[in-house]
Amino acid sequence: MNSSKLLSATCYFSVFFAPFLFPVIVYFVTKEEKVKKHAKKSLFSHLLPFFILVLSIGGFIIAAATNHDGLAALPFLGIVVGGMIHLLVIIWNVIKGIQVLQEA
Repeated sequence: MNSSKLLSATCYFSVFFAPFLFPVIVYFVTKEEKVKKHAKKSLFSHLLPFFILVLSIGGFIIAAATNHDGLAALPFLGIVVGGMIHLLVIIWNVIKGIQVLQEA
């Protein structure tokens, strides 16, 4: 197994140990374009749950500021949807990491 495949797969698997830091370091340190491509894809997938979290916090602020009963469920909806998206991102990263390791 060559090191570029292992490094690319580790960018995806880093969702468990260093989701933002590891792909950024790999992107700036490596010179191989294929590894950079995988590092960028994994970084964007690791950032997706963060953006959902920011949106749900924004929903909480809007619901608290307006005192409108119809918006009271907005933060909780954001938390549920964010949790589901986070789970899907983890599954997607594991699948992509395995696919990279199995490439010819």
